[in-house]
Amino acid sequence: MELFSTPWWSALLAIILIDLVLAGDNAIVIALAARNLPSHLQKKAIVWGTVGAIVVRSAMTVGVVWLLKIPGLMLVGGLGLLWIAYKLLADQGDKEHDGPVASTFWSAMKTIVVADALMGVDNVLGVAGAAHGAFDLVVIGLLISIPIVVFGSTMVLKLVERFPVIINIGAAVLAFTAAKMIVSEPLLDMVYGGPESPPASEILHTAAQWGTYTLAVTGVLGAGWWVTRRSKSERDNKLATE
Repeated sequence: MELFSTPWWSALLAIILIDLVLAGDNAIVIALAARNLPSHLQKKAIVWGTVGAIVVRSAMTVGVVWLLKIPGLMLVGGLGLLWIAYKLLADQGDKEHDGPVASTFWSAMKTIVVADALMGVDNVLGVAGAAHGAFDLVVIGLLISIPIVVFGSTMVLKLVERFPVIINIGAAVLAFTAAKMIVSEPLLDMVYGGPESPPASEILHTAAQWGTYTLAVTGVLGAGWWVTRRSKSERDNKLATE
């Protein structure tokens, strides 16, 4: 693709739109993972979490052709992201020990990098597809995503401090993203439908897709609510016996 040609600019615009849409999930993960850190570590977690996200995404972009050949990649990534979404809510309820998992810098970084690796599949495939093999566009796309993720994480973090309910909303967004990855898994085309699926089964496939979305979101929020309630009950019982 010729540099600065009309197709080049069109591809760049598509990449920017992809980054704007998909980087939101990364911003939510970074903000929620950093929310229990001391204030002086929150900005550090956002910056290094973004660096980690870009490094992981760069490595995945280089190997995107190889990644496309891995059967079950989207399914495994979706299930892993469901666990991340649940842990973000579970850590919220575990305040008895001052949240050792979520209140240390390196554990927050681990959560951020793992979630970014799982969610980065969609972004990498989208950017690589829009770039049509133009490596310069892939690099530009990665660079553009940095300020989007940093600004988005900072904004979400400030909102979380004022409105804690955003934690649940963020977990729901991650659960929905995980469900989309599972539904996109080619190995499950017989359940969710694919390019070669007969039109007569479209209704069943659509029902299966939305059933998965609903189960993922309600399952994560329900499990998070139960863990939070159980933790609160245990703390109340401990205080009552002291």
